[in-house]
Amino acid sequence: MEELKEYLNSHHDSELYPSDIAKILRELDKDEFIEAIKLIPKDIVGDVALELPDRYFEDIVKALGVDGLTQAVKDLESDDQVEFLEKVEEVDAELASKIFKNLDKDEQKEITLLQSYQEDEAGAFMQTELFRASIDEKVEDAIKRFSKLKKSGEIENVHTVFITDNQNRLLYCIDLDDILTFDFSKTFKENIKENSEKFEPIKAYDTEDIKDVVNYFKEYDLSVIPIVNKDNVLLGRITSDDIYDIINEQATEQMYHLAGVDDEAEEDEEVLKATKTRATWLGINLITAILASIVIGLFQDTIDSMVALAVLMPIVASMGGNAGTQTLTVVVRQLALGDISYKDATRIIKKEVSISLLNGLLFAIIMGIIASIWFHKGMLGVVIGLSMIVNLLMAGFFGATIPLLLKRLNIDPAIGSTVILTTVTDVVGFFSFLGLATIILL
Repeated sequence: MEELKEYLNSHHDSELYPSDIAKILRELDKDEFIEAIKLIPKDIVGDVALELPDRYFEDIVKALGVDGLTQAVKDLESDDQVEFLEKVEEVDAELASKIFKNLDKDEQKEITLLQSYQEDEAGAFMQTELFRASIDEKVEDAIKRFSKLKKSGEIENVHTVFITDNQNRLLYCIDLDDILTFDFSKTFKENIKENSEKFEPIKAYDTEDIKDVVNYFKEYDLSVIPIVNKDNVLLGRITSDDIYDIINEQATEQMYHLAGVDDEAEEDEEVLKATKTRATWLGINLITAILASIVIGLFQDTIDSMVALAVLMPIVASMGGNAGTQTLTVVVRQLALGDISYKDATRIIKKEVSISLLNGLLFAIIMGIIASIWFHKGMLGVVIGLSMIVNLLMAGFFGATIPLLLKRLNIDPAIGSTVILTTVTDVVGFFSFLGLATIILL
């Protein structure tokens, strides 16, 4: 608590950073946290709340009450207003409704617009606050209007002016540094008529998939992108800070899916909910483990006749599993980044199979020598060496093809890939090792 007071006092005449305050709040216990929230300036408490994990939101609701929460929402940008209200709704739906009714009609309209989009559409992520100017407006008039809006706090983080016609259709995007080179006494149309191609906008449609919008930022090194509807009417913008958040969320989601857990359930504080989602994948994994055990059971007589096989079996399966996971992780991540196209699939499969084959040859020699010396059987080294080559080869092949196939079927390649791959490497590993042992050693 003292650290927060010290921070607020030391920044009394300078900008307060919500992320800094959130770091301090995370160190407090429950009672201190509720009291600390009340000390935060009302104009940034909403931003601070959004910097904190979801588990803190119930305490934030208790600390601020209806009036405090309403004021917090009013001081947020439209996209953050939607996110804030959704978090309040998860805690208390009736309270969220009261807050919404306390907002201005214009704010209600903007929030309703953003909530009308699907969660993966660009329109759901845009903010309606932006600065637009008419193509026939004088630059000096637009600058005066901009200055007035900026001083009143109605707009912030503006680096681009969106130029529209009299029907609000997007025509051009002009960075502020380019406007400084304009003749202020002339209209925007007069200033850009000889160089209009330079200001042609890179835009996204409101119903476009947000993943495609993320790729636009990467491909064109954007700091902001305008969002338009099918009639090219300017609706809002998405800024780079929102894109960074989306990228982080996608990366987290991908890691959770590869591990067979649900990202939303893991962020929830309900233990039973997270237990249920994890148990689903563990149950599937149990079935695949039983399948691998059935394969081992087929060679029970072979194992009984040579105990060394039981000692070496886990090595073959483990090496195949790890090699497959390496391939799977690389391919899933490249798919997420858009670095692999369908035409590129053959190249990726060849590359990953080649890497796995080379590693298979390398570790087949190493493990073959170790097994031969360990158990004083030269042919046992040959068996495990051949089995390791087969299993790593299959691991590379399926580690690459499984996510590519799932992507082709419009299924998230991270979901289920690990379970399928583990099944393949275990079954192939045990079958090849014990099968070769039965043929060669007995």
